[in-house]
Amino acid sequence: MGGVPGSVRIAELVATLSYAADLGLGQPLEHCLRQTVIALRLADLTGADPADRAATYYLGLLMNAYCHADAAEQSQWFGDDISFKADSYEMLGMSTVQTAAFLLRRVASHGTAWQRVRRVAVFPLAGQRTVESWLTTHALLGSRFAESVGLGAATVTSLQQAYEQWDGKGTPRHLRGTSIALPSRLVQFAGPIEVVSRRHGVDRAVETAQRHAGTLYDPDVVTAFADHADAVLDDLQTAAGWDAVLALEPGPIRSVAGDALDEVLAAMADLVDIKSPCSAGHSRGVANLAAKAGQLSGLPPAEQRELFRAGLLHDLGRLGIANSIWDRRGPLGDLERERTRLHPYLTDRMLRRVGALSRSRDIAANHHERLDGSGYPRGLTAAALTPADRLLAAATRTTRCSNRGRTARR
Repeated sequence: MGGVPGSVRIAELVATLSYAADLGLGQPLEHCLRQTVIALRLADLTGADPADRAATYYLGLLMNAYCHADAAEQSQWFGDDISFKADSYEMLGMSTVQTAAFLLRRVASHGTAWQRVRRVAVFPLAGQRTVESWLTTHALLGSRFAESVGLGAATVTSLQQAYEQWDGKGTPRHLRGTSIALPSRLVQFAGPIEVVSRRHGVDRAVETAQRHAGTLYDPDVVTAFADHADAVLDDLQTAAGWDAVLALEPGPIRSVAGDALDEVLAAMADLVDIKSPCSAGHSRGVANLAAKAGQLSGLPPAEQRELFRAGLLHDLGRLGIANSIWDRRGPLGDLERERTRLHPYLTDRMLRRVGALSRSRDIAANHHERLDGSGYPRGLTAAALTPADRLLAAATRTTRCSNRGRTARR
């Protein structure tokens, strides 16, 4: 994991962000790990050079890490933004008419009668432009993150081109054919193929790939996949496990520690906080407040830093809950309330494999526990909660945006 005590490999942090993409896309954890393995296997079949192979690795993990950046807008158009993205993979098997009907059904699925009518009327004109703006934002934010953590020019370029497509109808520059970086062509293919093969089997995945060859996808990539589909999809459960994917990281192995690690974690916090319009700066605010309280309380410096990092990371699990719940004004139903109560558990799951952050993970996972046992997700009582746990819980209740008063009691 690197020679510096307390260091974390960049690959560990990027793989953690891949879990954020899984949640935002409505896919099971390790979807992005699996798409990364598929893309790397295709990179080998298509003769990718070392630089492109490295970019394919990082793009596979990062491509959709910012897919929630406009979740509030997605929710306004389509209702549950996460279920919409999960269902949208089925559009690969639909005709143009079926796709249009699917989108209109989603647009008309929620809100008052007047809101539904207005959205249905406006969507044919504004819908494509709106979706393109979302994808442009995802590509921009992902490429900036990659640049900030030093993943190299090829990875940055591949993220900028992640939503281009072979026939020139992609976003944002409408690049065509081999003008699109090879890693972008590989990963944009691997993601949907992972979903289709998992849901419907290898034969359907091949059929889907061939249907879109020359339009969505590079025909050479489709041919390589069709000719070797069984091998490309073989034993992904093992090959795409956490340790196995980390072992695929191209050299040189990059690690961060100390202040450099804090900077990356702060960038991850910002990634989480863009999910809702009112939460900008929330995680940084919680982290700073909790760390200052820890200092005033006499916590040792090492524990102050662990508390600070817990504040940055505590809301990672929010990405797994739809904005139609988070951003709703007014009371939640029992089922919706239970869904929000999952987010500390999801935070714990996302960080569980990053050993150097284990103490911060524990504190973060407890930020909604309460001294009297009325909190969640585990209903811990005072005897089980450390001073750091209590300080973070207090900080999260103090630092919240205007419509978090309801969600703070979730």
